[in-house]
Amino acid sequence: MNVLNFINAFFSDSAHWKGYDGIPTRLWEHILYSLVALGIAAGIGLPVGLLTGHTGRGGNALSLIATAARALPSFGLLVLMFVVLGLGLLPVMIPLVVLAVPPILVTTYEAVRSVDPSPVDAARGMGMHESRILLQVELPVALPLILSGLRSAAIQIVSTATIAAYVSLGGLGRYIVDGLYQRDYEKVVGGATLVAVLALATLGLFWAVGRLAVSPGVRRSN
Repeated sequence: MNVLNFINAFFSDSAHWKGYDGIPTRLWEHILYSLVALGIAAGIGLPVGLLTGHTGRGGNALSLIATAARALPSFGLLVLMFVVLGLGLLPVMIPLVVLAVPPILVTTYEAVRSVDPSPVDAARGMGMHESRILLQVELPVALPLILSGLRSAAIQIVSTATIAAYVSLGGLGRYIVDGLYQRDYEKVVGGATLVAVLALATLGLFWAVGRLAVSPGVRRSN
């Protein structure tokens, strides 16, 4: 039985579309985990990246922190957090946030630092406050690159949130983990397909956000 047959069998089975283990429920759980993790990571990475990018200070420290965070294995960190904290959502959120902060942090810093200094100097010459310069001059120009960092983090979270199933939580990883345990490869392939489709949908969502949020002039210059 090839992969396409597994996929067809999984999605054509009505039992997979209802109940607590149905596709809508597991998909919503996966999206919820991903949104919470991305929101926390953005709440950490965006302000720090914007501030350090605007002031030009702390770039080396950010690079060091990001490199160290990327070196941490998500599954190993999940196991450690599970041993320390026990069951719950927190042991899952910590590795997902640690995974997502570096691309947001570094990309935001680089995005602000790459803004042409001429309009920034002109704004200072006009007496604009530093916060207004950041938000009204630098941020609109840096937005495409910032969104690329958020997109990268979101894709990594969506792909990695399957680890929630290893600590008895839900999400699409439930199909993969349960399928491997039961040797039900139809379920494994179906779960993996759903994760891939959700990742592609996330790419499409960020493309649409970029079209709406970034001004045409900035898009053309990028």
